[in-house]
Amino acid sequence: MTLLYSEVEEELRSAVRGLLADRCPPAAVLRRVESEPYDLDLWKTLAGEIGVAGLLIPEELGGAGASASEAAVVLEELGRAVAPVPFLTSAVLATQALLPARDALLGELAEGRKTAALAVSFAASPYRPGRGSSVRLEGERLTGTVTGVAGAEVADVLLVPVDGDLYAVEDASVTVVSSLDLTRPVATVTFDRARARRVGACDLAGVLRFGAGLLASEQLGVAEWCLDTTLAYVKERHQFARPVGSFQAIKHRLADLWLDVVRARAAARGAAADASAVSVAVAQSWNAGVAVHVAEEAVQLHGGIGMTWEHPVHLYLKRAKATEIALGTPGDHRAALASLVDVPGPE
Repeated sequence: MTLLYSEVEEELRSAVRGLLADRCPPAAVLRRVESEPYDLDLWKTLAGEIGVAGLLIPEELGGAGASASEAAVVLEELGRAVAPVPFLTSAVLATQALLPARDALLGELAEGRKTAALAVSFAASPYRPGRGSSVRLEGERLTGTVTGVAGAEVADVLLVPVDGDLYAVEDASVTVVSSLDLTRPVATVTFDRARARRVGACDLAGVLRFGAGLLASEQLGVAEWCLDTTLAYVKERHQFARPVGSFQAIKHRLADLWLDVVRARAAARGAAADASAVSVAVAQSWNAGVAVHVAEEAVQLHGGIGMTWEHPVHLYLKRAKATEIALGTPGDHRAALASLVDVPGPE
């Protein structure tokens, strides 16, 4: 296993970053959150021209047959841009749930013709996969509610796990609710005897673990943008006739942040290359908190401008805070890690 980026991954990064710089600068994201957060035109371009929607789908099913490491690179770049597209929800979580069944829907997802969402609370975790769901099967129909579902409002198909099986549903009531992260809304999904098609078996805990591992790469991207933007700002902002960044106290804070981000990169790469329970728990135990800490420091080190709505740094802080409790909190993952490596708990 290597934590280094391959040439193919760097080429993919360059393509995604170039498109996002042109179509999704922070100012554009800030404008969108006041009206319609998701940018589906951007998503169609990412899916159709770069092929990100089908990265995890085998070639024989219409996808690229890439590995999780390539998907992780895309998530890093989407995190750097807080891009309002359903890559994590459709191309990672929903796709991973569908893969064992090799369902024909995968081909449509790979081409970007359809978008799917896994009807599971974003606050669910590999350790509590059923959190937020009260859905039950009645014959060939589903009834019940799932709260806090990310990506539901733009999904053509909802994939609903019930009692170890996965069902595809196109008829459900989706109500968007208030969310801290303005770039990734969540919704309450209600099924009222909705017709459901059984897709196959579903290892929900495994899907959420896989998603949590890749979420660490998005958190890395958020932290990288915050650090890079703050570093550029303190070089330009002057106080007492010298750059703010030349003060020793600021240098020490930035050096600590840089070390945190370097460690976060290693943890994210490890979880992408090896989606084992230990690697995922390590990555989320560290990266979730790092993203929040670096974003908080970015707000403070930007001074007064960092507190304004017009500066996009608050979008990154909100994304970091929202993902800190998504797919398991750091505390959940630390507790799981302690159990996995036989660290004794308190008497």
